[in-house]
Amino acid sequence: MSLADIHARLANTALLYVGLMAIWSLWRFIRKQGVSSNYWGAIIIGEILIFVQGALGMYLWIIGERPGRSIHLLYGIVAALTIPAVYSFTRGKQERRETLIYGLALLFLVGILLRAIGTAMAGAG
Repeated sequence: MSLADIHARLANTALLYVGLMAIWSLWRFIRKQGVSSNYWGAIIIGEILIFVQGALGMYLWIIGERPGRSIHLLYGIVAALTIPAVYSFTRGKQERRETLIYGLALLFLVGILLRAIGTAMAGAG
């Protein structure tokens, strides 16, 4: 399995993980719950997953394996910065409102990951 294959599979893993996190967050909001320590841990795991996937993508770029479209890089940067930006915006609060903010931001991140996957594949065949 090549590094590009690992990068692609990590992207799919990140997409599924972030999607499940968004559902969990919105479920917690519906149940009138705030952000728990378990949820924080899961968020950190998601950010680490995206960071590792992005670092591998940067390495692939350096060695000359380019994505189908260059906009793919922008989507990767936005994906890596989304969760830290939301944390900064919410100032780490753990109220119910923050659960909704994380849920909506993670749905946005699902869209960004879908676009990143799509632009990586465009013109790659």
